[in-house]
Amino acid sequence: MNNILKIFILGFLIIPASFACKKQVSEKANREQKPNIVFILADDLGYGDLSCYGQKHFQTPNLDKMAAGGMRFTQHYSGTTVCAPSRSSLMTGQHTGHTPIRGNKEWKPEGQWHMKAEAITVAEILKNAGYTTGAFGKWGLGFVGTEGDPNLQGFDEFYGYNCQRLAHNYYPGHLWDNNLKVEIPENSGDKFGVYAPKLIHERALQFIEKNKDKPFFLFYPNIIPHAELLLPEENLAEYRGKFQPEYAFKGSEPGDKNFREGGYGTQPESHAAFAAMVTLLDKQVGEILGKLKELGLEKNTLVIFSSDNGPHREGGADPDYFDSNGPLKGYKRDLYEGGIRVPMIAFWEGKIVAGSTSEHISAFWDFLPTVAEISGVKTPENIDGISYLPELLGKEQKQHEYLYWEFHELGGRQALRKGDWKLVSYQVFDPAKTTIELYNLAEDIGEVNNVAEKHPEIVKELSELMKTARTENVDFPFQLPKE
Repeated sequence: MNNILKIFILGFLIIPASFACKKQVSEKANREQKPNIVFILADDLGYGDLSCYGQKHFQTPNLDKMAAGGMRFTQHYSGTTVCAPSRSSLMTGQHTGHTPIRGNKEWKPEGQWHMKAEAITVAEILKNAGYTTGAFGKWGLGFVGTEGDPNLQGFDEFYGYNCQRLAHNYYPGHLWDNNLKVEIPENSGDKFGVYAPKLIHERALQFIEKNKDKPFFLFYPNIIPHAELLLPEENLAEYRGKFQPEYAFKGSEPGDKNFREGGYGTQPESHAAFAAMVTLLDKQVGEILGKLKELGLEKNTLVIFSSDNGPHREGGADPDYFDSNGPLKGYKRDLYEGGIRVPMIAFWEGKIVAGSTSEHISAFWDFLPTVAEISGVKTPENIDGISYLPELLGKEQKQHEYLYWEFHELGGRQALRKGDWKLVSYQVFDPAKTTIELYNLAEDIGEVNNVAEKHPEIVKELSELMKTARTENVDFPFQLPKE
């Protein structure tokens, strides 16, 4: 009788244990089915600013290691050539002819023009798929409380700069913790006490740690190396005197009207500062990858690194000195390759072939359908993107018919790429000044030889596509002349 009772009691003990075991297995299986997704976005980093993309003046060992363990894309494009619309393309899967935010438009008292509530973002898709979502860095798509507030666009957690203009300054008076304005007294007045990128980085690492046991999406729009070129002495000292002749930039000083309101600070050692900032960015990427490995998440996490547009020439930046655009023509605000072709590295241990290089023609608006496919969610119908998950996994990859960009400043600019052909048009708002340029990128990656006159049929074909590639947006009118 005692033996029967023991067996009975043992059965009750075993059953819950078995259920617990099954639950753990189920949770593990669920995590394996839904990998974590990390997107690290540099700010104004050029195609040639990483040593794995040809940079010779300094090294980026952590990003080089990421590329050696993953896939390096050679024909990847940003959303457009400036910050807000490029990020809008990334978030919505739509190019600048369709995405809700198409320019850098200010919003008072702080921030930029906001996305509308009906916009569907990557964060919303992943949140609906069971992901915890966090954004850390620079937002620029809607002030706190507007429809574009990151907390209202799918992000459970946000920390950083809401306003991209204030993100010009690395020692800000405040940051935003969701809808809470967090003052930084160490930076009050003319003090330079706390370096914001380091605060933001710590929060990003904490987010990974906090959510290690469930699927998460980490969007990390880093502000480095956008001007201003300022950083702590401990980082600058490594490069002091190494890049001669040094370039001094006289910028905003304490007492000036735009000091810490968007004006770039003075930097007497701009070359050293730029190299040190990219080095710091590289270190932060390495720490993100290290945290994933520490927590045993590296085989269940897709990590992507890219830049929001090409290199800038502001605040003391000297892209020609560093050959920041590599073999490409143009800079930020250009629709030539140097303004929109950007580095992209994808790392997913055990999934992506280590050390692979992809020539697949892709763009920011492909990220949304990619993560939708990864998470098992239906892709919205009104997007321009194509999932590049097959390319990552070494499978047959669908190609774009064409890629389209527009830029609303400097008289209006448009560009369209179809295959190896690229049409570039500047001053489109004034027919008397409008330029038409055609390049064969397979033969002329530097866009040196305009062959428009030799191929009028190609110009006509791409021009017609350009007319139909976009729709009008009342918030961002694009004043094309009537035919």
